[in-house]
Amino acid sequence: MTTTPLSWPELEALAAAPIDTTHGPTNAQASLRLFGHAESEIQVTLYRDNHAWCPYCQKVWLWLEEKEIPYRIEKVTMFCYGEKERWFKRIVPSGMLPAVELNGRLITESDDILIALEQVFGPLSRSLKDRKVIPLRQLERLLFRAWCSWLCYPTRSAREEQRNREQFVGVVAKVEKALAATPGPYFLEEFGAADVIFTPYVERMNASLYYYKGYSLREENPGFSDWFDAMESRPTYRGTQSDFHTHVHDLPPQMGGCYENGEPQAQLNQTRVDHGPWAELPDATYPEPETSQTEALHRVAKHRDNIIQINPAQNELFDEALRCALTYMVTDERCTPPAKTDMGLRYLRDRISVPRDMSIYAAKRLRKALEETAALVGDHQGPPIPVRHRRDQDPANFAKP
Repeated sequence: MTTTPLSWPELEALAAAPIDTTHGPTNAQASLRLFGHAESEIQVTLYRDNHAWCPYCQKVWLWLEEKEIPYRIEKVTMFCYGEKERWFKRIVPSGMLPAVELNGRLITESDDILIALEQVFGPLSRSLKDRKVIPLRQLERLLFRAWCSWLCYPTRSAREEQRNREQFVGVVAKVEKALAATPGPYFLEEFGAADVIFTPYVERMNASLYYYKGYSLREENPGFSDWFDAMESRPTYRGTQSDFHTHVHDLPPQMGGCYENGEPQAQLNQTRVDHGPWAELPDATYPEPETSQTEALHRVAKHRDNIIQINPAQNELFDEALRCALTYMVTDERCTPPAKTDMGLRYLRDRISVPRDMSIYAAKRLRKALEETAALVGDHQGPPIPVRHRRDQDPANFAKP
């Protein structure tokens, strides 16, 4: 065990080089995406949320990335983590996200946005109005309603809880049948608009039901398992994909509440998501990139001043504690952080947001390093994550990426 953490210059020397957010892989940090086009060719501006938490924004974002349509990104604050910007309310008085400006025309509602984009740039495999896509869109809404009925309302009895579970599982069986009707893993013969429609909420169902209900959508259903595997083979999806920890804590204020059933499996899953180990969670199964640790290091080093400033621990002490955790993450050399910094390290552990801050595996590595470093000095937890709002993640407290 070493006694001295690496300095910030030493850590920065080990960090991954920043990605090209404009021309490189799909990422949450970009404000401009070109795909080899000239900026003068841009016809689209996407208004989406700062934290990449909005499911409807993810739908439009993924479609644009798959079609490689050049576009600008303007990031807006969702109601649950800060005040909505006045400039956006002047453009969209309702404050609704996502919004797209397409050749000077403003469009809201994600499906309306996709249909308008199809009219200009062509469909993604099949149009949302295609006779094969329409029933799948209806099935997705049926699945959404069954999920909400089970997750978002408190039950008065074990019988009612079981009935809500059976209703959801029954709709899942219909989705499994639809997936089995095609030769490949996607909803139709090839990846397309139907998969984009399902993606945002199926991803959130996978996380929330695992955590609050002890039900693993991905592990208990072979069709969904194959679909998730296929989706994770697509760099576009991996760039928009979030993890269990982010979703289960950003959903309650968005959905009006998420209600756990108290079953032993749910309690075990909650412990895994909140306290680790994170490596084997079924939120991602593709091979871990070799750069996950150095990616996490780059993102923390880039924003360290703001990370340190908003942390509840004393700045100078937390600076050293954070360097201890990062040193361990990239060198496997442990150093004991200052006393009483365990709470501050766990505060940061709980507030890593995927993919806003970094990709899934980078976040897993960083959470592990923060937790194991905190455990060297104590078992104090950070302030609890709010459930009625997420003002602890107000983007005004963070530097722009």
